[in-house]
Order: sequence, then C-alpha cells, then structure tokens
Amino acid sequence: MNGLANNWISDGMQGLGKFALLTREVFASVLSGRTRWKDLIYQLYFIGVKSQSVVLITGAFTGMVMCAQTYFQFHKVRMDTATMAVVSVSMCSELGPVLTALMVAGRVGASLAAELGTMRVTEQIDALRTLATHPVDYLVVPRFLSVTMALPLLTAVSISVGIGAGWLVAVYFLQIDPTYVWHNMIRYTSTGHVLMGLIKALIYGGQIGLISCYKGLHCGEGAEGVGRATTEAVVYSSITILMSNFFLTLFLNQVLQP
Repeated sequence: MNGLANNWISDGMQGLGKFALLTREVFASVLSGRTRWKDLIYQLYFIGVKSQSVVLITGAFTGMVMCAQTYFQFHKVRMDTATMAVVSVSMCSELGPVLTALMVAGRVGASLAAELGTMRVTEQIDALRTLATHPVDYLVVPRFLSVTMALPLLTAVSISVGIGAGWLVAVYFLQIDPTYVWHNMIRYTSTGHVLMGLIKALIYGGQIGLISCYKGLHCGEGAEGVGRATTEAVVYSSITILMSNFFLTLFLNQVLQP
C-alpha cells in the first residue's frame, strides 16, 4: 500500500511539474507575439460561435428556474418584487460564469484534448518538431487564447439571456409588477457583480485551455489513451472550475464590492 501511495504521489508531482512547464511555455509564447492569427480566428469561431446555442439554452433555462424557485420562497414572506434582484446577482456573479464554463469544458475541452491526443498518437506532433515548428506555438497557444477570449463573451451572453428569460417568467407567468421588479433588480445589482462574473470567466477559460491541451499532449498510446485523456480533460477542468470558484468569490468580493 505504501508503494502504491508513493507511486501515486510521485506521478501527481511529475504531472504538476509538466503542467507548470507547459504553462510557462504558453505564456512565454503569448508574450513573444508568435501567435498565428489565422489559427486564432478559426479557433475563436469553433470555440465561440459554435458554442452559442449551448450557452443560450443553458443561460435561459437557468434564469427561468432560478426565478421560479426564488419566487416560490419569497412569496411566502411577501417579497415577490425582490425575485429578480436575486436572479440578477446570482446570474452575474455565480451561475452565469460557472455554468457557462462547465458547458464549454464539456464541449470544447473534450474536443481539444481529443484533437491533440490524436495528433500525438499518429505522430503528427513529432512531425512538427522535425519541421522546426514548436507544437506549443502552433497548436496550444491559439487554442488557449481562443478559449480565454471567448468564454467572457459567452458568459456575457449567458447572463443577459438568463436575466431576460427570468424577467419574462416573473412578469408574464408569475404576474409580478414589472416596475418594482425592474427597480429592485437595478438597485441591488452593481457593476461589481458583472465584473466579478467576467473576471471569473476569463480565468476559467485559461484553466480549460491549459488543462485540455496538457491532457491532449500527454495522452497515452492508442485509442484508449485518447479516450482517457478526453475524459480527464473534462473532469479535471470541471473540478478546477468549481474549486477555484470558491476562492475567487472570496477574493473578488473583497476587491470589487464596496
């Protein structure tokens, strides 16, 4: 048992070291300006534009169910008009960025890991090295930048759609006075809540890009290795998002909230 524990710890530390080296190479490449704009634009289209439908559905139904559940509880204490204030703050600072990041991790993270893993198994990455092309510059950096840039925009769409869908449910389905709903929502939702959500989304995008590309570049041999790398990319990205959300919430509330 001690031997298995030591091997597990050793493998974990080696993995963290390789991940740290990849992170350093990625940021060094970004700062050096060696990004291929053609690849970056294509990845932005693949990651950002093609993820809009998933994000729209997620944001809309999250806002609607949040509005309904909040109303059911607030109606007991005659606080119906404060329903959208809770929905707005929740969507801006927590539900919008977290759920959008989880959906993008499931769709994009798996795709990035599978794509790079297949290239590694078929020795295409080795072929790039023989052609004096750095795989990090050519493959990782455009994907990392694309996820980091696209996720705040997707989060903004999710927040807007979620609040809009919640407002429609509150006014037309739950019959709450729209004037008071709008007044309380604007009163209790500050710029800090929106900034908190966008900053979180920016960080989550970087996490998804780095973890997915790392798993793809270091996958095992064969189809089984690619499948395992794809699964681990989604699982590790999701866990990292949920864990970091707690610490980011504590830190950003101290910095952004008056």
